Amino acid sequence: MNNEESTIRYEVRGTTAVVTIDRPEVRNAVDGPTATALADSFRRFEADPSLVAAVLTGAPGPDGLGGFCAGADLKAISGGSGNRATPEGDGPLGPTRLALSKPVIAAVEGHAVAGGLELALWCDLRVVASNAVFGVFCRRWGVPLIDGGTVRLPRLIGQSHALDMILTGRPVDGAEAYGMGLANRLVEPGTALEAAVALADSLAQFPQGCLRSDRQSCIEQWELGPGEAMANEFTLGFEALRSGESREGASQFAGGAGRGGSFADE
Repeated sequence: MNNEESTIRYEVRGTTAVVTIDRPEVRNAVDGPTATALADSFRRFEADPSLVAAVLTGAPGPDGLGGFCAGADLKAISGGSGNRATPEGDGPLGPTRLALSKPVIAAVEGHAVAGGLELALWCDLRVVASNAVFGVFCRRWGVPLIDGGTVRLPRLIGQSHALDMILTGRPVDGAEAYGMGLANRLVEPGTALEAAVALADSLAQFPQGCLRSDRQSCIEQWELGPGEAMANEFTLGFEALRSGESREGASQFAGGAGRGGSFADE
């Protein structure tokens, strides 16, 4: 992917990939080519063994204010570069059907609405500025949620909160999003990206096999009955045990690390 020509910027910061939607002139709305580039960026991240987490964000506007994503670029449809909408392949916004083995964190400044909300929901965690705005703004135009919004939103915040957002299309600010569990971290405006990268860096300090197996079990249990989910958890966890990570961690604890619940290396 040629970063000079693409509307997606891909940057590596240590063990973290930072993926930025770079269309500030349209509030980072995603057209067809941008959706393809966005999905390809996350495939690139997934294939790179040196990377342990990714951060998804949007470029700030000309006024310097943040903006995550305003959803699909509806104007692009008339120009022939609209988003694909088929039941197979990538989602209309790009990566929303990808099942990655590593976590993705959304750094949300400004608007994350319509398909932009669905992109944020696809991420594992959301670091949100207090002035951020979430909403199903496409409610006004008769455009449905077809990038996982009606599935992921109620699973994250419950049916009642989800239907309130989906049926009314009303804006939800950062503080309310944090209160309902949509935001995992609430930060000052202008700091979401750095806070998200710091969170990604903190995840990189843990044994990755165990972290990824627990994450996978948590995600896969939604499609399984209780017994099947428990069996799947054991199967995935046992692979982490067999890898030697747990033995190494137990040896570190026996040597004095982690006393009193400390996460420090010493």
